[in-house]
Amino acid sequence: MNENGMLYEGKAKKVYRTEDPDVLRIAYKDDATAFDGKKKGSIANKGIVNNRMSNHIFRLLEARGIPTHYIKEISDRETLVKRVEIVPVEVIVRNIAAGSFSRRYGVEEGRELPVTVLEYSYKSDELGDPLINDCHIQALELATAEEMDTIAKLALRINEELLKIFSDAGLILVDFKLEFGRYKGSIILADEISPDTCRLWDSQTRKKLDKDRFRRDLGDVEEAYQEVYRRLGI
Repeated sequence: MNENGMLYEGKAKKVYRTEDPDVLRIAYKDDATAFDGKKKGSIANKGIVNNRMSNHIFRLLEARGIPTHYIKEISDRETLVKRVEIVPVEVIVRNIAAGSFSRRYGVEEGRELPVTVLEYSYKSDELGDPLINDCHIQALELATAEEMDTIAKLALRINEELLKIFSDAGLILVDFKLEFGRYKGSIILADEISPDTCRLWDSQTRKKLDKDRFRRDLGDVEEAYQEVYRRLGI
């Protein structure tokens, strides 16, 4: 792939300029990382699954009135997106106790939560993405109160839509991570929605079909990603 014009290379994607200053080209990689990059590997065709699945879901969300950075899929691994200024606050939406939530609060993994939980973390690899609250966000000047109100409302709306989308595919949406960006004065959904960023369990067996298979050395990682992809009918 021509590296000219590359703005940034992250753990899962490369970002390139285009001739339009408002448009970027995203290329998805097969690289896999966990635990703040301490564990590294590769998952065959992960880039294809994550690119096409994210685009599929973004199109569904757009049709339901949720603004996203998606413009156009240009290949199995590449997509054109709006150039946003990423808000450095990751939003974690939790429907069922799992992962760090279970470890932090001593809640058995798999317990359905009586309310949807929104968590925020400071998007900083150097600091290990620490959990923060609205006061931290204001003190660090990461986003305005109005922006965070919009982000919280969008996150809950996205959760409602994703619960339906994944339920129809025989999947339980346990939790997931979102990122948002500023674009021409508005807050819109950015980044990706994939087995990298969502915990997804089989509705009948509760088999894990996401990156936890890589994190926890459960095996069949590629097969799990492909199963999610197949069920969504992409």
